[in-house]
Amino acid sequence: MNLADLIEGITGTRPSLPSLAAQEVSSVVVDSRAITRGGVFFAEYSGTRDGHQFVPDALQRGAAAVVVEARAGSAIENITRVESGAIITPLNAGMTPLAVIVDNTLEALQRVAAWWRSKMPVKAIGITGSVGKTTSKEIIAAVLSQRYVTLKSEASLNNEIGLPLTLLRLRPFHQRAVLEMGTYGLGEIRQLCEWAKPQVGILTIVGTSHLERMGSQEVIAQAKGELVEALPPDGVAILNGDDFRVRAMASRTQARVFLYGLTPDCDLWADGLDSHGLEGISFHVHYGGESLAIRVPLLGLHSVHTALRAIAVGLTDNLTWEEIIDGLRGLPGQVRLVATPGIHGATILDDTYNASPESSLAALNLLREMVGRRIAVLGDMLELGDMEEEGHLKVGCRAAEVVDLLIAVGERSKDIAAGARSCGMVESAIRWYPDNETALVALREILSAGDFVLIKGSRGVQMETIVAGLAASPATPPAEHA
Repeated sequence: MNLADLIEGITGTRPSLPSLAAQEVSSVVVDSRAITRGGVFFAEYSGTRDGHQFVPDALQRGAAAVVVEARAGSAIENITRVESGAIITPLNAGMTPLAVIVDNTLEALQRVAAWWRSKMPVKAIGITGSVGKTTSKEIIAAVLSQRYVTLKSEASLNNEIGLPLTLLRLRPFHQRAVLEMGTYGLGEIRQLCEWAKPQVGILTIVGTSHLERMGSQEVIAQAKGELVEALPPDGVAILNGDDFRVRAMASRTQARVFLYGLTPDCDLWADGLDSHGLEGISFHVHYGGESLAIRVPLLGLHSVHTALRAIAVGLTDNLTWEEIIDGLRGLPGQVRLVATPGIHGATILDDTYNASPESSLAALNLLREMVGRRIAVLGDMLELGDMEEEGHLKVGCRAAEVVDLLIAVGERSKDIAAGARSCGMVESAIRWYPDNETALVALREILSAGDFVLIKGSRGVQMETIVAGLAASPATPPAEHA
């Protein structure tokens, strides 16, 4: 992309100045700290944070252009402007730095992203669901990369800002794009699909994440299903056949439906599941009369569904089994749940990215497979709405069946502790702390060699601070475990 492309995508009018067509855009960002020389900074206004105050910083860091709203004022007094498609006040022959004046910077970002994507002949794969989007995205991209030049969403950039930023990273040489799509309400995924134009849609599960905002799992299913509704007739909807709400989405798409799961009525299914603890999982996969034994470096039996999604994408995109298996086996390790050395020879199972009842139960199931003292450090699960008490109680009950010691952290986690008690866990094995700091102090005294410590909570409670506080010093190698 060059600056002439950028202006045309935003304003609908392509400038004729050769200097703008010659100026390549190195990056497009909404954080001035991430700008690279020759990049473009969109001064996004979120309601609580006004990006216009960072325009001088972006320019100082080498931005070739900034996209701002008219109220930017003094921040753009001394640079070339583009208003209503017309370039005014040229200050130098190179025409940069440049300010593109728009009514709304977020809408401008979305507009140019959709325009740019329409120019790219890439095949887009969209992924949504309550759990497993980011991990699935990483693994699917690893499989597709065995044959195709593949772009993927960075981190979990999956909303009305993150997805456009990903689309603007597309280049003509990309053959596949794996795009994560999130939502807080009806209509949002439909909008993301209008920009991204996915040909393949993947649904993980319909869980209870964001239930507080969306009201019911039926509404969540309705919102997630907007992805399959947006697929073209020659597209593919890859659906989790083990989730009845996802399976029912088959009736909402004109695309070909491909079911994956653990039952033989799915197009792709697995049995013979076995977990090898921190060494990964193995299973037998069945498709079209073929059966293969597969072992992959993913943690926990719940990861079989993650692997099946990647296999399904590969099969429907005509990859060979060799390519698919090489992609699965070549993973750098666990994407979200990471095993790291802890103090005193303990092993930390870091699953702090986010938490819902479904993902917490899956993490506890993995902890159950560890040989040693099993400790669960479980924080509040947010945005569960009417399911808040029930969800925490359910997780606590499962913890009572799995762990030797339960550390509950935060106000809502009192219900996790209550659930553990109601399911028979002795009081001496349950501890509650009001915040991460007090829990960390206690854990530093508790941990010993051979312990496995699961740490999990919603993103908003920032339990990664506990992980950081329990990390082993590089100079202190962890003890070996049986």
